[in-house]
Amino acid sequence: MARSTLANAERSKTKTAASDLTSERLIEIYRLMYLSRRTDDREIMLKRQQKIFFQISGAGHEALLVAAGLVLKSGYDWFFPYYRDRALCLALGVSVEDQLLQAVGAAADPASGGRQMPSHWSSPQHHIVSQSSATSTQCLHAVGCAEAGRYFSRHPEAAERHEGDYRAWRDVAFHGDEIAYVSVGEGSTSQGEFWEALNTASNEKLPVIFVVEDNGYAISVPVEVNTPGGNISRLVADFPDFFFAEVDGTDPIASYRAFEEAAAHCRSGKGPAFIHGHVIRPYSHSLSDDDRLYRPESERNADALRDPLSKMQMHLLREGILDAEGINHLEKQVDEEVRQAAERALRAPLPATDKAAILKHVYSEHYDPTSPALATTPARTADSQERTMADLINACLKDEMRRDDRIVVFGEDVADCSRDEYLEQGLVKGKGGVFKLTAGLQTEFGSDRVFNSPLAEANIVGRAVGMALRGLKPIVEIQFFDYIWPAMHQLRNELPIMRWRSNGTWACPAVVRVPIGGYLTGGSIYHSQSGESLFTHTPGMRVVYPSNALDANGLLRTAIRCDDPVMFLEHKRLYRETYGRAPYPGPGYMIPFGKAAKVREGKDLTLVTYGALVTRALQAAQKAHREHGIETEILDLRTLNPYDWESIAESVRKTSRVIVAHEDMLSFGYGAEIAARIADELFHDLDAPVKRIASMDTFVAYQPILEDVILPQPDDIYRGIVALKAF
Repeated sequence: MARSTLANAERSKTKTAASDLTSERLIEIYRLMYLSRRTDDREIMLKRQQKIFFQISGAGHEALLVAAGLVLKSGYDWFFPYYRDRALCLALGVSVEDQLLQAVGAAADPASGGRQMPSHWSSPQHHIVSQSSATSTQCLHAVGCAEAGRYFSRHPEAAERHEGDYRAWRDVAFHGDEIAYVSVGEGSTSQGEFWEALNTASNEKLPVIFVVEDNGYAISVPVEVNTPGGNISRLVADFPDFFFAEVDGTDPIASYRAFEEAAAHCRSGKGPAFIHGHVIRPYSHSLSDDDRLYRPESERNADALRDPLSKMQMHLLREGILDAEGINHLEKQVDEEVRQAAERALRAPLPATDKAAILKHVYSEHYDPTSPALATTPARTADSQERTMADLINACLKDEMRRDDRIVVFGEDVADCSRDEYLEQGLVKGKGGVFKLTAGLQTEFGSDRVFNSPLAEANIVGRAVGMALRGLKPIVEIQFFDYIWPAMHQLRNELPIMRWRSNGTWACPAVVRVPIGGYLTGGSIYHSQSGESLFTHTPGMRVVYPSNALDANGLLRTAIRCDDPVMFLEHKRLYRETYGRAPYPGPGYMIPFGKAAKVREGKDLTLVTYGALVTRALQAAQKAHREHGIETEILDLRTLNPYDWESIAESVRKTSRVIVAHEDMLSFGYGAEIAARIADELFHDLDAPVKRIASMDTFVAYQPILEDVILPQPDDIYRGIVALKAF
């Protein structure tokens, strides 16, 4: 590479007075910045040629991001970037070809195998965690990741691999001074998950570097509309234990300095860091946007004067590090590298289009929770006393936490007491959940493994994502199903789809426990909701819904050992019901997913149900037999995704009549899927239409006489049985 006569061999080894950076380092910074910009330009050309299908650039952000990538450690630290972080990924070691394979949607795309848009980065080798298009959700993942790293540093024995459950496929790497990097645009700082992440990082003094890449616009919305006062640094300045830096993000030397200080702060255990980089956006938001519609030419010209490539090039010339010939030579090398990478990417084979290939990685290929080999019989123990569902869920949690050091339990109010000294001094008994299902866990396993979260459902699930992808097994509790909605981004766009969207390179096997349902007398709108169909309609999420104590114990154990995310729905009315109590079945009792229980034999009609309607269906069936001699066969599904189609089909072929009953609203409810499939695949076995029984299409009211009318009662099911048999 040609250099100026002033930039001789001796000078190239010295540090420049301005930056404490060697000349070689400064040249590498410029090369990576230019490589990022030319990769953007190549993608733009390919999009205009209709050879790729989407483009969103990182132009103008290169200086800040190259600095981050060179200060932090690829494959050592952890990275949760957003879509403008092309230069960061290049600096960490991701190749141009790999980035262009994603733009093409090639089978060899290492980030997603053609499943995600371009600029949705992922690389296990470099610890770049798969990202989605949802803004700010990754902030909580970074927090959970940092918590997991700290946990493994304190409990290195937990990192050991074990056969027989999810741990067999979860290699754990950790370092005592590792950092989690997460970045967002300035518009994303309006999202609640951004603030929730800052809260927890500050409270726990976690080694997370938050980076705000402030280019002044969230698509067309200027920063002052998104951010009060137009400056996020002023709003976050009082968070405790943070290192703060607000820098010119178009200046790589200033950015490098900021990241060096931030990294030193985090690695020393002092707490998190916040870097606010003012950058530019010389191109539109994406090629689907035209910024000339909302930005005047004068503003765009002013941005052009701050272009980080031009500024860095002038620095190299002014300091005599490279002359014009040297810069020209470097740029030609980069241009050729990008051209060749594009040619190879365009020749790459496309993904297979057969259904099996498309469905691969929706669920784990390693651990089959439906395997009959998981089925066990309850063990005889010295404790023969019948226990409630609440008791046996608690017993299962304790058994599994004794067996598996990777399990952590958290959520709102789940700890015995957040102020440990109160427990240690015997001043309080301890809470352990609003329903007492986690009582005693913190006392036995300590506050590292059982702890309260802030009152923020997205915080709970988002942190669980970050922990699970590192190899922990978070078991989190959403206090009431009715309040699950703030976590929907995490439960729909992140947790269940991580494996599929990364083409099997990342996964988040976690358990989300959720009290659900009505029949509480006074539960009203916000303590009686159902809605399980929203999650059975989410690919990648296993959904479990037991109706009795023994099933809850065995299914929860399967959920914990499973290699997939599991939503474990626990009907509040059933926690301490007399029906369904059972003795403790021992620490190895398991029930496979997707296997219904036949709770009543019958020949006249089939009733398919689950949850709190199982007991009500039994009451109705007994009355129908007593008064009309009707023999109703009742199937308790136990798991809703997967569900036991084979048992349903076998029973319907025998009885030729079927009712599907569930507690949720009738319209668009879970039973509609079962009813539709029966009508589709078993039509010729039916002697009557498929009947559904469910709640009214409204929320549950507070007054008990209204609740009784709204929710399906045993008499509603009884009348349905009699009417269907008479059809």
